[in-house]
Amino acid sequence: MTTRRKQRSNWPKVLRRGLMENIATGIIGIGFLMLFQPFALPLYTWSFITMLAGTAMFIVVSKFPE
Repeated sequence: MTTRRKQRSNWPKVLRRGLMENIATGIIGIGFLMLFQPFALPLYTWSFITMLAGTAMFIVVSKFPE
């Protein structure tokens, strides 16, 4: 019976999926908070773009190696 070892990636540790997915999720959360705050109109204005950027980042980053 042969055991298969997980192959190490040559990608830099900063560009691995786990950390970058957490950052993208944080950006989505910040956009959500910007959307539901009652104080500043510019934050509300940029909230959709922030959530969209976080979502796009999450989609791209989910293809990165672990």
